[in-house]
This record gives sequence, C-alpha cells and structure tokens, in this order.
Amino acid sequence: MKKIIICFLLLLGITGCGKRGEDTLNVLNWSSYIPDSIIEDFEEETGIIVNYSTYSSNEELLAKISSAKEGTYDLIFPSDYMIELMINRDLLEPLDKSKLKNINNLKKEYLNLDYDKNNTYSLPFLATTTVIAVNREHIKDNITSYNDLLNPNYKNNIVLLDDQRIVIGMANQALGYSMNTTNDSELKKAEEFLLDLKKNIKAYDSDSPKTLLITNEVDIGVMWNAEAALALQENPNIEIIFPKENGALSIDNYAIVKGAKHKDNAYKFIDYILRPEVMKQIIEEYPYINVNEKTERLLSNEYLNNKAANIPDYIIKQAEMVQNIGSNIDKYDKLWALIK
Repeated sequence: MKKIIICFLLLLGITGCGKRGEDTLNVLNWSSYIPDSIIEDFEEETGIIVNYSTYSSNEELLAKISSAKEGTYDLIFPSDYMIELMINRDLLEPLDKSKLKNINNLKKEYLNLDYDKNNTYSLPFLATTTVIAVNREHIKDNITSYNDLLNPNYKNNIVLLDDQRIVIGMANQALGYSMNTTNDSELKKAEEFLLDLKKNIKAYDSDSPKTLLITNEVDIGVMWNAEAALALQENPNIEIIFPKENGALSIDNYAIVKGAKHKDNAYKFIDYILRPEVMKQIIEEYPYINVNEKTERLLSNEYLNNKAANIPDYIIKQAEMVQNIGSNIDKYDKLWALIK
C-alpha cells in the first residue's frame, strides 16, 4: 500500500524531495536585471523552476563559467566582447533559432554585430550606455567631460562602476584614446589619470551605484543608464549628462552554456522574455535600452520622459563598444589591480 501511495505522488509530481532536475533552469545573470515577478510568472506558466544566480561583471561571469562543472549553468547573459571571448574558448552552444517564435521582435540594429556576426551563439537581451549623474542640489559646476571629475573639490564624492573595462575605458576616452587601446604609453597615461581620480572615489559599485547617489553619500556617479534613471525617479535634482567623450555602449545577450542540461527550458525562457509585454515589464522596472521592436509602442510615459532611460539614438550610435583584446587583457588586469 505504501508503495502505491509513493507511485501516485510521483505521478502527480509531488515527490517531497525538492526540485526535479528535468523541470528546472539554471540562470546566471547580472544583478538587478529581471524582476522577481517575471521569474514567478514564468514558473507559474511553465512549471519550470528557475534557479537564479547573479554576477557583477563579465570577468566574474567568465570565472564562474570556467571553474564550474559542465552542466552547472544553462542560460547566461554576457556582454558583447565577452560573447566573442567565450566563443573562442568553446564555452557556448550554437542557438537553435527555430525554437524561438518571438525572435522577429528584436530590433535589426542590434543583430549581426561583429562580436557574433550571424548571432550564431547569442541574441540581444538589453543594451545600456554610461552616463554621468550629478546631484545639482549640491554640485553647481559645469560638468561635460570625464576630465571634469578630476576636480579636487569632489574628494570622496564619486561612485564609479566596479568594471575594469568600463572604468579604464573611461580614462582612455578622457585622454582622447579608444577605450580599447592596448598601447603601453597610452595605458600608462590612463593609469596616471585613474590614480589622480582615485582620491575622489567613494566606492566602486556595479550592483547598485544609484544607492549612494540617492542617499546623498555621493553627489556624482558614472553608471549605467538604468541606474541613473532609477536615481532620477527618486531625486529630480539629479541631472543626467552624456559625456562629450561619447561613453560606452554595452549589449548584454542571451547565451546557452556549453553542455547545458536544460536547453529546451532555456529556449522557453528566452522566448518568454521576447514577448513585448514581458520586456515592457522588465525595462520599466530596470530602465535599460529597449532592443525589442514590438515593446516600443507599449512603453509608458514615465519611461519615455526619463532622460536616462529613453536614450537618444545619436547617443547610442556614437558610443564606443568594449572589444575583445585577447591576451592584452593582462595589461588591463594589472592596471585594475593597481588602481583599486
């Protein structure tokens, strides 16, 4: 009799032994990128349990994927240059796009880019650009450039992203170089710039740089546009400045990890997010740059009227993207270790 009851419970999917492996999806994503409500709605609709972990930088993502046992993670969200690097290291599965009925919702300008020319391994999820956010209640100076952040009056009053390629790239741009330069003399000058800037830095924070701005612990931040947009919602005294150096553009992507155990579930999750109404919910809670054509017509006025959320096309087009610099990344690693 006891055996019959156990079998009946198994048929119902009520094992009492935790999450069933075939009904799970292991996601590794950026912090503050997908609302809990989206995960919960997906789980309710599909019966798939999402095990959700986060990271704060592409380098942290790479370290986690490289050191994890194959099959630990299914779906990840690397940025552009990291996609190329992971392809070269054979860490990603080619995508079966026939499993994505909503793929045509994506904006064409975010497809077939150099880091994955035919989107063989990746598809765009969201885009973001760097901005300078300034609390005008406390800072009256004219700020237009990264160079303006060297002002000694800003001692211990700036938050920067905790991202070596973006921060070093910012210094490179401030000096008139490409953010991806590997020239030793140019990087030496970037080192001097960042060491000079260091005395003005209160914190390096990629998870929630807006918090220090909202709580008045700093008056200036260099951060991703969505973080600045959320800060602006909290404090209308914050001004959003697009640096004259053009800043950085980053495109984060869906990608399936080599050896993923739950590929079909990963496709279901991607296709779910590709629905315009789902993406609307995501970017209105985390107001990054929308890459979904059909979501565009659904966006609220709150999103459209927020200068840090609804980034002008010309700002996006002139921003520079981080590139895979191969073994030259060692130069950036050493510089990052020095300035932090």
